[in-house]
Amino acid sequence: MCTVGNVRPTALTQPVVRSILDCSSLEPSDRFDAWSDAVNRNFVPLRADLKDPVHGSEFDGRIVSQSLGRSEISTVAGSGMAVRRSPRAIAQNDPGFIKLGLQVRGYSVISQDDRDAALAPGDFAIYDTSRPYVLDFAESFEMFVVMFPAELIRFDRSLLSSLTASRFSGRSGLGAITSSFLREMSRQLDADPLVGDFSLGDAVLDLVTASLAERLGPDGVTDERSRRRSLLIRIETFIAANLSDSGLSVTEIAAAHHVSVRYLQKLFEDQHETVSGWIRHRRLEQCRKDLSNPAFASRAVGSIGSAWGFPDAASFSRAFRQEFGLTPSAFRSRRDSADGLVP
Repeated sequence: MCTVGNVRPTALTQPVVRSILDCSSLEPSDRFDAWSDAVNRNFVPLRADLKDPVHGSEFDGRIVSQSLGRSEISTVAGSGMAVRRSPRAIAQNDPGFIKLGLQVRGYSVISQDDRDAALAPGDFAIYDTSRPYVLDFAESFEMFVVMFPAELIRFDRSLLSSLTASRFSGRSGLGAITSSFLREMSRQLDADPLVGDFSLGDAVLDLVTASLAERLGPDGVTDERSRRRSLLIRIETFIAANLSDSGLSVTEIAAAHHVSVRYLQKLFEDQHETVSGWIRHRRLEQCRKDLSNPAFASRAVGSIGSAWGFPDAASFSRAFRQEFGLTPSAFRSRRDSADGLVP
């Protein structure tokens, strides 16, 4: 029923497998059943009911899916229908995923936790596979879906439950940036497999996390523990966006979030971290990813370090070795050799 395309992995990437179901290639009487089967394979057990079952033989749909790190991204198109995640289905299979649905074409209403999010093209909402939900599509539609383990989003589950089935506008704030990024991913996925490394998946989750943190805001939660966690996520997002600034300081970070330096340090101490240690670790992780990326093979090691806040090559080399057990040059050489790039 489903045509699967396989693309050979390039050096230093994960194997890329994009699955495609195009219902136009099937007999009309088989289309909806094939589409429903593909939805259940690619996501979690769901039930789909057409708005007009009489015209089921006229159903047209398409699903394109690909893994991206620990996330799964999919473009889903179909006719008017309601898709339900029932308590019974949850009891049978509950992987604990969070899903983000971006409306690409048509309109939908996502219902969960006694809330309804009415989405127009460009809008998005999140929903939790561990609790019942309904996606209602009044007419033909296309939606871009990102599904990922809940722990990747860095929010407590209780905080996430306050954000499910809430509309994020694709026309303002961080929602607009997130929407634009996801729509471009949807267009590219429909044409060709996306490079299957973890950095793109990380970028998606960072944007989603930032959008959720913006929605919560300093007054978006009431209990102190959740308030501190929400603030920490906003601070981490701010730091991640400014990693390339070698002058980024604890004082600057505290001032940007209207807290004292001591309070900022206490937030990180509660996570068994220091502010400077967290910044250093994230910078070194970005350097490691760039050193592993074939697109940067001709870029000098020192230039990569400088791009991520290590202006001094010797200091960068020492920090990298302390973190990963190899100098940046040795790490790159070993990765190249392991992937057959060096004879």
